Amino acid sequence: MNLAYSYILLAIAIVLEVTGTSLLKDSEGFTRWIPSLVCLVTICLSFYLMSRVVYFIPVGIMYATWCGLGIAAVTIIAVFKYNQIPNIPTIIGLILIIAGVIIVSTMNDIEVR
Repeated sequence: MNLAYSYILLAIAIVLEVTGTSLLKDSEGFTRWIPSLVCLVTICLSFYLMSRVVYFIPVGIMYATWCGLGIAAVTIIAVFKYNQIPNIPTIIGLILIIAGVIIVSTMNDIEVR
């Protein structure tokens, strides 16, 4: 596996995590079977992919990217799915998170050992 493929797997892991997290509310406290099952499966698959990616992308970089982009994506989904409109400080915070992910991902010289 090379670095480009690792980032593809990380992107898939983020999509899976966002899918699972977005279904948490629909699962109604894990009382509804289908959203609960999809939630659990997608989050487990996301963690499996991250366990593969960690050999090629430093764990701090990988986790910051996974969390930051996941937070932004879940917030966007919540706007459309649940009509949860973020306020200005939240939007500024999300912009800072995304900027941080970009800085951490592109300006690091950490080697994976």
